[in-house]
Amino acid sequence: MNQKPIFSIFSKKKILKKTEKPKIIADYREKNCLVASELIENNAEVDFRELKVADYLVKDVAIERKTISDFISSMMNGRLRKQLEELQQYENKLLIIEGINEHELYSDDNENGVHGNSVRGFLLSILLKYKIPVILSKDYRDTARFILILSKRTEKESSLNVSKKSLNKKERLQFILEGFPGIGPKTAKKLLSHFKTLKNIANASLEELTNLIGKKADVFKLIEEQY
Repeated sequence: MNQKPIFSIFSKKKILKKTEKPKIIADYREKNCLVASELIENNAEVDFRELKVADYLVKDVAIERKTISDFISSMMNGRLRKQLEELQQYENKLLIIEGINEHELYSDDNENGVHGNSVRGFLLSILLKYKIPVILSKDYRDTARFILILSKRTEKESSLNVSKKSLNKKERLQFILEGFPGIGPKTAKKLLSHFKTLKNIANASLEELTNLIGKKADVFKLIEEQY
């Protein structure tokens, strides 16, 4: 007599849970970068869009990503300051500075064309004035890991309804001047307070400029150079 197998009511079948892919919104300019490739390779769903502010949106967190060289150059030309102001539209934001295993962030011998104390001061300004946490990542893989972990921890989603900040007249004039290498906010304000207009600055003699801002005035020789 064949007995039917008896199944225990206490036995449990293994139920495989379908894990959802982490969803990350990335600016379309990040499409060819190694961070995005690493995220996709790690099973993240990356949605490339045109983001007016930030490089990545991970639910309720906006992330601005800078390689060390980009951080230094955008710090010097004033672009990063504008980006930090635009990030204020988000309640939660991060600045990731990527590549500390590969390049030195700052040194005291002007290796990057900027003194280490200038970088230290700017980092403090990011933390204290703009209230934006700074993460120093080893390389692109490390950046991707931070983003992946963040995608699993946050719950809300950020609004995409943010816009580029409109600068007022004084800020626009200052922004133009800060485009010259070595001309920071303090020097730009000093020049504008003294000469009042960009035209007056352009028409000023090198001697006048040097008397006001010292050796930094040499950069304005560019005005007379041909393209």
